[in-house]
Amino acid sequence: MDVTLVIVTLPFTLPLVAVLAVFLFAESGNPFFLQRRLGRNGRVFRIWKLRTMVPDADARLKAYLEQDADAREEWTRTQKLKKDPRITPLGRFLRKTSLDELPQLWNVLRGDMSLVGPRPMMCNQRHMYPGASYYKLRPGITGAWQISDRNESEFKSRAAHDTRYDQDLSLFNDLRILAGTVTAVLRGTGY
Repeated sequence: MDVTLVIVTLPFTLPLVAVLAVFLFAESGNPFFLQRRLGRNGRVFRIWKLRTMVPDADARLKAYLEQDADAREEWTRTQKLKKDPRITPLGRFLRKTSLDELPQLWNVLRGDMSLVGPRPMMCNQRHMYPGASYYKLRPGITGAWQISDRNESEFKSRAAHDTRYDQDLSLFNDLRILAGTVTAVLRGTGY
């Protein structure tokens, strides 16, 4: 079903990604970002995204967290920043609308990811994740955490969402999450 849905939507998503890539190239160079993530059974794969951050993002984050104790606490707790200094102006829009995730359709075609599942974790976050369900499932472009309290919750709370998703695994639940994702994207809850 994942592959069929991706292929059916390609006439829409491929031109959209191409147009966004041109704008990103004009803004900051390479429009794509690849990062190592943990997949099913702990296998490492490279995730594709549209670039939303400045080229020196890691150094900028380190410097920012060293200077701002509140930001450091927020990062430690959630692994996200509401006011992230690394995000470009176009990147802010892409994150708010979740359009930066569209290249992950390639990861779905490759079998690294599914449309619905736990969000792929960065390799250095493994020690922070208190659950086991994540490793039994193929990571998803969207999932239970994305349509819940994702931006207001601690990173470790993802485990409870992943466990519930694993226990309730069904086509109906996936369709419910996909519908909830459309609602979340329209509300612009990403950052």
